Amino acid sequence: MTSREPALSVVVPMFNEESVLPLLVERLRPVLDGLGEPYEVVAVDDGSTDATPIILAGLRRGWPQLRIVRLRRNSGHQAALTAGLFRARGGYVASIDADLQDPPEVLVEMLRLARDETLDIVYGVRADRSTDTAFKRSTAGLYYRLVRRLVGNTVPAQAGDFRLLSRATVEALRELPERRPVLRLVVPWLGFPSGEVRYVRSLRAAGSTKYSLSRMVRLATDSITSFSGAPLRLATWLGAGGMLLCTVMLVLAIIAYLRDSTVTGWASLYVAVLFLGAVQLLCLGLLGEYIARIYAAVQGRPSYFVGSDTADLIEDPDPDPLPDPDLGEPLTRSAGAAAAAPVARNGATRSSR
Repeated sequence: MTSREPALSVVVPMFNEESVLPLLVERLRPVLDGLGEPYEVVAVDDGSTDATPIILAGLRRGWPQLRIVRLRRNSGHQAALTAGLFRARGGYVASIDADLQDPPEVLVEMLRLARDETLDIVYGVRADRSTDTAFKRSTAGLYYRLVRRLVGNTVPAQAGDFRLLSRATVEALRELPERRPVLRLVVPWLGFPSGEVRYVRSLRAAGSTKYSLSRMVRLATDSITSFSGAPLRLATWLGAGGMLLCTVMLVLAIIAYLRDSTVTGWASLYVAVLFLGAVQLLCLGLLGEYIARIYAAVQGRPSYFVGSDTADLIEDPDPDPLPDPDLGEPLTRSAGAAAAAPVARNGATRSSR
């Protein structure tokens, strides 16, 4: 394995994590240095607006294995994670959040399990979530029960985005045509041999969570609509139920008319109109979710754009002198590549598929 092919890549998506970065490095670097193998840490800056880019640049001066991939705008956690996975070069690729709720020390156990049992996927499963709020635990439990019922039991319960993937798994993910993949569902769907490592979830080391309630709802909606047509079938059953109710109401209306007591039925008619209106709006909303996904797929817009990658700035250790066409002086190959890199990267950035 050459120096350009690390044994392990660790992808860390982050957005406005200036307060936790020093703590992350303090925990993560000793673990990776202790492996005794070449590695890289792919820090994906998801368009941070605080001092995160500056702190990362400073940390990289003393940590050559730190690689910084900066997205041009905030594209979301899943897009940043996908960008890091697709740009990672390691034989194994792990993903972990920057908040240290998932312990970096478990990465060693994940890598050992993958090698000993020849596994392509190792999930980090939260055995204890007592540090989370009651609301967080209840909504997470509801989410996993729902997706396991819709998608199947291949989705590990209480397994988030803390996982280890083999190179073969990453390449399989790259071949998928989805623009906005929900990795915690897509990865189990691939069917590669997998295992689990259980751990205790910790409190956030510093800063505040970036997963607001609206983002959690969006993740749940994407998970359901991208992997199951059950909501559309639900709309069908609601429509059938509404038709049945209308039939019953029609029979009751005829009976009331024959008994000359039609005025007394206004309450039931009022309830029926409201019910049917609610069913119709719900069905339109479900259809709209799927149409929106089709619309996004037809547009074909990438879910993220890479602005820079420090891996493109690594100099050649033995540069060959090249002539400078303008100055007529020798120009090193590394300098020429650095000068051309912005144009090449701006014109052809990798996008999620």
